[in-house]
Amino acid sequence: MTDTLTRCAWSCRTEEERVYHDLEWGVPLHDDQKLFEFIVLEGAQAGLSWATILKRREGYRIAFDGFVVETVAHYSEGKVRELMENPGIIRNRLKIESAIGNARAFLSIQQEFDSFDAYMWRFVNGKPIQNAWRDYSEAPPQTKESEAMSKDLKKRGFRFVGPTICYAHMQAVGMVNDHAVDCFRWRELGGG
Repeated sequence: MTDTLTRCAWSCRTEEERVYHDLEWGVPLHDDQKLFEFIVLEGAQAGLSWATILKRREGYRIAFDGFVVETVAHYSEGKVRELMENPGIIRNRLKIESAIGNARAFLSIQQEFDSFDAYMWRFVNGKPIQNAWRDYSEAPPQTKESEAMSKDLKKRGFRFVGPTICYAHMQAVGMVNDHAVDCFRWRELGGG
């Protein structure tokens, strides 16, 4: 069977990217554990391609105990050393340590707002921003919303959460629909 669906151009480079694009990217996400997973993965991506992270996603799930935030928040220096030797993830000490620190800050936000979801979605007034790009390349690298999110997350102790990383996070978890208008997912996710 031939797949004749029109997709965002970036999603056709690898099978992993196509599946991610078709099933996850831009779908509104409200599960705290999954939101934490994306915080870790987006931070790990800094300076790298998303395809690189997707290839290691399962390695991250295993290495970071299924992204159970309470577990990650209690990682020791011994666990950091173990992660630094794990070929299934990006072995960058600053990124690993930021994931642990971000887990601790994540828990504080959960306590303050009852959920990380409630905290994050307030940056878009609780509903996805619907863009209408002819091509994904028209999407900006950051927006006033991602700048506000970045500033607030940093104030709360998060690292690897610059405005561009925050915008990528917003795209990933469906806070913004940046599928191209001719992509089959744009309309499915509320475009038009």
